[in-house]
Amino acid sequence: DMVLTDEERRKLDTGSDTSFYLFPRMVQHVDDSFLAQLTELYRTRIRPHSDVIDLCSAFDSHLPAEKDLPLNSVVGHGMNEEELRANPRFSRYYVRDQNEDPRIDLPDGSVDAVIMCVSIQYMARPEELFQEIFRVLRPGGVVIISFSNRMFYSKAIAKWRELTDDGRAALVSDYFRNVKGFTEPEVIRTVPLPGDPPRALGSIAQQVSRAVRFGGVPDPFTAVVAHRNYKLV
Repeated sequence: DMVLTDEERRKLDTGSDTSFYLFPRMVQHVDDSFLAQLTELYRTRIRPHSDVIDLCSAFDSHLPAEKDLPLNSVVGHGMNEEELRANPRFSRYYVRDQNEDPRIDLPDGSVDAVIMCVSIQYMARPEELFQEIFRVLRPGGVVIISFSNRMFYSKAIAKWRELTDDGRAALVSDYFRNVKGFTEPEVIRTVPLPGDPPRALGSIAQQVSRAVRFGGVPDPFTAVVAHRNYKLV
């Protein structure tokens, strides 16, 4: 089934994605608060000694240090070979434009976790991509799709550009629901971090504390998490 119409897939920049990502960008695309939450989420949701694939990645997968989360393997995918080559966590990597060819370069049932950070907004064929994600996951495997409100605006699909953060979380949830066999998606808006004030003080205290610690108003954090069921539902 299709989640998006043809019009909703359109980008303002219709030029080649391969050309757009030709030159390496060795920069973080979200702030330290976002990345700290993402690393903590990975630490709590990815089992030690897992096989992982990091989709639409670059020079940093934002995974916890090896001593904190030992992994069996990490396969990297992205659009720029120089960025991927610089990532120390990858066991191997490959370059592919997922909008031209949504296939994932892995056998069926070969990984325990699929992660994608701040890139889902560029996916113009998400229905096929999420079928591929389901295919490569082992039963019980986890998928973590994270995003903020930052993006290369001209390369984001039309549907993404018109939505609020809540709408974007709902859209990613629909991508999961479109594939029979994923658990009901969980939307995560904040991840507790060491040094946060007690929860009883509320979210405003948390935001103020993080603004002081990380040097400014934090980027909004959203992650949508689902698992491959052990049997089809």
